[in-house]
Amino acid sequence: MQQRFYIETLGCPKNDVDSDKIMGTLLADGLVATDDPSLADVVVVNTCAFIEDARKESIDTVLALESQRKVGARIVVTGCMAERYGQELADALPEVDQVAGFGVPVQFGKKPIAVSSAPIPSFDLLNLPRPKSTAPWAYVKIAEGCDRNCGFCAIPSFRGPQRSRDIDQILREVDELEAHEIVLIAQDLASYGKDRPSELGAGSIVPLVQAVAKRVARTRLLYLYPSDLTDELIDAMLETNVPYFDLSLQHVSKPHLRRMRRWGDGERFLKRIEDIRALSPQAAFRSNFIVGYPGETEEDHDQLLRFVEEAQLDWCGFFTFSPEEGTHAMTQPDHVAQSLMNERIAELRELQDAITASRRDDLIGETVNVLVDERGIGRTHREAPSIDGVVHVADDLQVGKFYDVVIADAMGPDLLAAGANSDAFDGEE
Repeated sequence: MQQRFYIETLGCPKNDVDSDKIMGTLLADGLVATDDPSLADVVVVNTCAFIEDARKESIDTVLALESQRKVGARIVVTGCMAERYGQELADALPEVDQVAGFGVPVQFGKKPIAVSSAPIPSFDLLNLPRPKSTAPWAYVKIAEGCDRNCGFCAIPSFRGPQRSRDIDQILREVDELEAHEIVLIAQDLASYGKDRPSELGAGSIVPLVQAVAKRVARTRLLYLYPSDLTDELIDAMLETNVPYFDLSLQHVSKPHLRRMRRWGDGERFLKRIEDIRALSPQAAFRSNFIVGYPGETEEDHDQLLRFVEEAQLDWCGFFTFSPEEGTHAMTQPDHVAQSLMNERIAELRELQDAITASRRDDLIGETVNVLVDERGIGRTHREAPSIDGVVHVADDLQVGKFYDVVIADAMGPDLLAAGANSDAFDGEE
């Protein structure tokens, strides 16, 4: 009887891509996928280790799946947590049959291993084949690792330095996915090619974006470090039909950003956003901010509040600081009390929720172009998949097709197109 596998993916979109690569490998080995973990002969958990809550979720997920597995089934733990805490994880979870860090092939046979101290292996998930996309859109990872040294982030310690893929490998993957929208991702997207300037060329993210845009209707970029958002890159993005700028700002107070080992300040960020809106009034903006990084003062927080009010970003994510072993932040004084972090983040979220709702209300009566992701659900260029709000559309619109629809109403982050099911929009089935 043919063997079956089940993959559970936690964490960021980059993990989604890694899981697709694992799936492609298992399919090539003759296994078939199942949506029911209790029927699987091999259960793979692709973990996240970015912050403590993510690590707890990863452990809880492993234990929950272990309780469901059938007799003789194997459990494999991979991803960031397996790479960062391989031996500790193997010791703590005797229920697991294999702990496989990056680049270690997922094996069907029972072979407990831990590889957290291993060098970057030659078996590279980046360039493994993956199945055709089951959705009208797909993430494509163009590089692995990061060369930056942000004070709060441990990713470079276990993902390693930046390793950019060959352009032809990326384009081959784009073609094989057969998606209408490609979302380019990496730990430090705009730095693509800087580790290989003689081979890929200086500023090689721009020709890559242009090449992808020739193949698909929409090309979207996620995770842009603001110092690398050049005029050339902005122009290339505006030509892709997706004027969507996901800027990794993290804060706006200049002295606080320096404590975080980050570039920039609120004034520079606002000027860049203003310049882009002058070029494309329909441009959408997303960013993320850390609240309560060590040393954050009331003035720093007030600056962030003023920035959020003035910038009027479409989408914002706010996260309380998570202390991570081995990071610069752990050596810094003046850690912020959790209760104060909670107060600050609540204030920011309340402000941004109102801004997002207002910007969505502004679209009522407008004609927008949507890609239908699934029955009754579409997205314009303003919404990144699985991250932002959606547009509720008529159920008879075909999945994978583009349509012009008129926005009839808005509720918080979501929009309702004329002719859509208003009961579904209200969250009722």
